[in-house]
Amino acid sequence: MIDRLILHIPHSSPLIPPGIRPALALSPAELQQELLAMTDAYTDELFDIPEATRIIFPVSRLVVDPERFLDDAQEVMAARGMGVVYTHTSRGERLRPTPTAKERTVLIERYYVPHHHAFTQAVDAVLAKRSTCLIIDCHSFPAIAHPYENVTDVERLDICLGTDDFHTPSWLVQAAMDAFESTGLRVAVNHPFSGTFVPNQHYRKEPRVQSLMIEVNRTKYMNEMTGDRLTCFWDIKALLNMVVTSVLVNE
Repeated sequence: MIDRLILHIPHSSPLIPPGIRPALALSPAELQQELLAMTDAYTDELFDIPEATRIIFPVSRLVVDPERFLDDAQEVMAARGMGVVYTHTSRGERLRPTPTAKERTVLIERYYVPHHHAFTQAVDAVLAKRSTCLIIDCHSFPAIAHPYENVTDVERLDICLGTDDFHTPSWLVQAAMDAFESTGLRVAVNHPFSGTFVPNQHYRKEPRVQSLMIEVNRTKYMNEMTGDRLTCFWDIKALLNMVVTSVLVNE
């Protein structure tokens, strides 16, 4: 059943292509700090299951965010300068000048469109041979809320599960909660982040596409100040992959 699984990993890359760097209004030190804040570091290593299809966005979300709506009118984060093409940082400072329509189109066609095309093709390939396709939307989150966030928790739990009322069946949420809590991890649903990703072609249209976001508190596997892995990194990786393969895929 692993062949019905797609791991979507949109924010793991810290890569800023050389052609993009001159447009960013941050010093090298400021950019490094912003990347540390906004990158879901190591999620491409944490979520790595043999035989599962993985769709990994190859550049930083500071270039283009593949999980934003293209239409700023639909995208709630656009009001904070963090729509599909960010103009502001996690602290509300200017990241880049507002791109022209042409500059925006170039970025979207170069990075956003190919990613979504590959993701859609992967889902279609699964549905061609399986009755359902399961997407795990793989993320991490900081232990302390950044200024751009809509919530300002004093304490955050270990795992956040994000759901969609069309694409996330209740058994999937319960199975994930039970599995994580059985290991001693504390779980919240749709807090501090909510929702889960589905390709636009299938979104709210294809019930055979199931999706669940799994976000891991970064303090469980890395030093947020330095970006270094903790010694327990591989234990967290094994736990995540056990939950996904043994509990969610084979439910």
